[in-house]
Parts: sequence; structure tokens; C-alpha cells
Amino acid sequence: MILRPVRDDEEDAEVVREIEAAAFGAPRALAGAASGARFSAGYGSVWGAPEPGGWPAERIARHHGRTRHLARTDPGGCWLMEDQAAGPVGAVLSYRREGTWALSLLAVVPGAQGKDVGKALLARALMHGRACLRGVICAPDDPVAARTFRRAGFHLHPTMRLTGRAGAGTGRLEPPDGPVHAGTERHRDLMDSIDRRTRGGAHRADHEELLRHHRLFVVDDLIGSGYCYARGGRIEMLAATSRRLATRLLTAAVLAAPPDAPIQVDHVPAESQWAVDVAITAGLHIHPAGFLALRGMRPPELALLSTSLP
Repeated sequence: MILRPVRDDEEDAEVVREIEAAAFGAPRALAGAASGARFSAGYGSVWGAPEPGGWPAERIARHHGRTRHLARTDPGGCWLMEDQAAGPVGAVLSYRREGTWALSLLAVVPGAQGKDVGKALLARALMHGRACLRGVICAPDDPVAARTFRRAGFHLHPTMRLTGRAGAGTGRLEPPDGPVHAGTERHRDLMDSIDRRTRGGAHRADHEELLRHHRLFVVDDLIGSGYCYARGGRIEMLAATSRRLATRLLTAAVLAAPPDAPIQVDHVPAESQWAVDVAITAGLHIHPAGFLALRGMRPPELALLSTSLP
């Protein structure tokens, strides 16, 4: 087995994507991958479930962009494992921002199951964050993932997924209780300040990548500030300085979803009851799903973390 850094190019970005597709059990898997799924932390509408008909071009572009972004900002946290006979068999993407280490992706092709590939990749990624006081992983609802991250010293906090369709019940939502503005690159300093309060470290350059693929909602008034990234009806990330503003942002993002678009909010911790209240009013379904695996920090009450860039 050979462990090497992920390069900031389209070729390696596609290799990482194919490893994740194989880990999810997608039909277009790498040569040499056998049956049986492994876990992956990254893009995926449902943990461990491939999308029918393969990945759409827009999702591939997001995935490639995320991989190249992290390979560029954190080459020490992004690694590929290659077998001399079978080719690439595993990938990990991780990054550190201002004392907070985060795992973006850990994926192993099924044919490499039981060969300590995931363990070796996670160890190398954790080495990248060895000086960080805090660690965060949006973990799938998978027993292998739960054991792996707990053994690595993380505390597991069960989370919820909120799902539904725009228009089906969201009409019961009252309009936001105050102004919500369209965000731009000019709001980066504001968002970094909110990140420091809610997750202990600013996302900094990650906002550039998120802005490429998501709509940004921002609130900034006398009672505080907050922001939310959304793509259609999928809430990618949200952070605010108060429950009232967090509720305002989530309400605005849900109401702005295109008619009949699927609504999805992942990794909602029990502490974020304001998000549960919005879901109940909007008629969304509430499912137990996944974990926040945390080290040196508590589940954030006023932040909904991104699965791909937690």
C-alpha cells in the first residue's frame, strides 16, 4: 500500500470522487472494488445510498471543487491510499482552521474492507490536526464509523435530519420576523466572526468555495448577526448569534426554496430545538440520523454544520 497526498488537479479530484462512489455502492466504482459498503463522510443525500443513474454534473463539480480546495489549503490533511495491484482504495480529506480540525471525507472502497486502510488514513488526517484544540466530524449513521471515531477519542452526539418538500407544509411558516439579505464575498469577515463564536474557528477561505455553489442569506442588525448557505431546499450550513436570528435564517431559507423542491437539513443536534420548532411548523419530517463526533467542544446550539465542510 502507498499513501500519498491528494494533488490539486482534476485527475485526483475524480479519483477521490470515484472512491466515494465506490464506498457508497454506486455502480460506477473503481476497478477492483468488491461488494459490500463502507462508510463515507462527505456529499451524499442519504448516507450509504447511491443516487439513481449516477452523479449529476452539478454534484460532480461541487465534489471536485471541494477536493481541490482542501488539497490546496491543507495538503497535509488530504491523502490517497493506493494498492499496487488494485489502484486507489481509500481517501481522506481534512482541514484545520484557527485551532479547529475537521474531517470532510473518509472513504474506503469495499474491496479494501478489513485491511486497516481507513484506520491508516484517519491517523494521517488526525496527525494534520494534532495541534488543534477542537475536532469536529459530521459522522454517518453507521456502526463502523461510530466505533472508529469513538476509538479515535471523539465524543458521539446523535443528531437529526429534517426532510420534506417546499410547499407541502412550508406555507404554514410565517414570514421571517426581520430582514434577511442576500450575502456576498463582502460578508466574509462577519461570517468568520460568527464562526469563531459558534464552532471555535473561522472557516476563512472555505467561504469562497461555499459561495461558488450556494445561495447565501445574511442577517446583521442591532440584536446580532448570522448567515446561512442553501442550495435549493438543502441547508448546507447555518450559524447565528441568537436563537431568534437562527430561526429567522432557517425560515427564510426554507421559504426561498423552489416550489416542490426537497427540503433537507442534516446533523441537527438536540441542542438546536429552535430548528426542530421550525421543522414542526413547516410540516417537515424529523428523523434520527448520524452523529456529531466532537473533541474539545460541545454540540453547537446555534450552528448547523456542513456535512462536507463542518
